[in-house]
Amino acid sequence: MNQFQTPFYNPYGFMGQYQQPQQVNTQPTSQVVRVNGENGARSFQMGANSSALLLDESGLMVWLVTSDGAGYKTVSPYDIVPHKAEPQPDYGSLESRIQRLEEIVNAKPVNSNRKKQSDDVTD
Repeated sequence: MNQFQTPFYNPYGFMGQYQQPQQVNTQPTSQVVRVNGENGARSFQMGANSSALLLDESGLMVWLVTSDGAGYKTVSPYDIVPHKAEPQPDYGSLESRIQRLEEIVNAKPVNSNRKKQSDDVTD
């Protein structure tokens, strides 16, 4: 097989040099789409059978925008509330309350309570 029979032969020399393939960015990308109010959510462009979650800059809400097979959009608002961490229990306070309850329970005479109950039964 000679050089004219190969499919990769270039008679013009260097014009068809081998191009090194470009590297494709395989890192996942994400973005937060911000809109202003319902009009901004309704004007968001998207294809058929798609959905997007849009952050509203004018308040604490997000818009769920979905489109059907014909491209008609449905826009649904959702309120978002900043997260508040629950306060940690104060174990020192709990310990002192239990100790005080134990003192109250242990300080009462047991016999006077039993005698009163037995008097009520005999009446």
